[in-house]
Amino acid sequence: MSEERIEVEVPEDVRGKRLDVYLAGVAGSRSAARRWILKGCVEVEGRRAKPALSVTPGMRIRILPPEPEPLLPYPEDIPLDILFEDPYLLVLNKPPGLPVHPGAGRRSGTLVHALLAHCRGLSGVGGPTRPGIVHRLDKGTSGVMAVAKDDEVHRALSEQWKGHTVFRRYLAFAWGRMRERRGVVDAPVGRHPRDRKRMAVVEGGRPAWTEYEVLEEYEFLSLLALYPKTGRTHQIRVHLSHIGHPVFGDPKYGGRTKRLGGLPPRERRGAEELLELIPRQALHAEVLGLVHPVAGRYMEFRADLPEDMMALRETLRGRRWGT
Repeated sequence: MSEERIEVEVPEDVRGKRLDVYLAGVAGSRSAARRWILKGCVEVEGRRAKPALSVTPGMRIRILPPEPEPLLPYPEDIPLDILFEDPYLLVLNKPPGLPVHPGAGRRSGTLVHALLAHCRGLSGVGGPTRPGIVHRLDKGTSGVMAVAKDDEVHRALSEQWKGHTVFRRYLAFAWGRMRERRGVVDAPVGRHPRDRKRMAVVEGGRPAWTEYEVLEEYEFLSLLALYPKTGRTHQIRVHLSHIGHPVFGDPKYGGRTKRLGGLPPRERRGAEELLELIPRQALHAEVLGLVHPVAGRYMEFRADLPEDMMALRETLRGRRWGT
């Protein structure tokens, strides 16, 4: 089932409608609502219900929509920037804007589609919609990714991630200046209590640990190197937002237009110009280090900053904005 829980309270002006009719707008159709109810995805006052149940004002309905039926991905001719490849492993530099795998509303144009066109064999451990995918980067994040070509290699790489032995270095432009040149954010990450499509630092979340280092400072931005020890969803983005320095350009975690209101006019004009250079979060997976599962030797892979982040850095260094 999906993790996107929906809770509804029947309003005062609704009375006597069948449950499947009432939920048709949520499910997309009455037949879809009926399927959800019969699958046990709908509870009324904490109990499973029948489609014909008459709803009354004040009733509390909880819905956990089922996952959509996956469509198997197919090969697509999408260019890949390959850093390393042998019969067991492929390492690439993912460009910003490329989703890693198919998902809701995304049936083509992903990294998986490109990999299927490039490789004859990929691991199946992750399921039919995620062949070869050992770890992932967000759509808007660029940088180094490793892909497994068979199940044994996939499991061996997964153990390295679970054991926190993989070395990862990210580069990010963050709002503001850090109080210390080096530091650690040690804060648990879980689903946002109100917005299930976002993550947040929450009590009872999964342990998450990110080290940061200041590389360069500008008037109202900093260039950081980040070393995540754990690999929670959106971890770096959530941690930097949590400490008041969201990733520049990040619309999901307060790194885009929300920061403009508190800036003096000159800095605001400069920030608006900089945001035009990068339509995404300014976050890049620069280095990935791991032990080759077959050769048994440590290998490290590096991807240079993509063009948009290079342009941002050069503009900041030249101070050619806000004049």
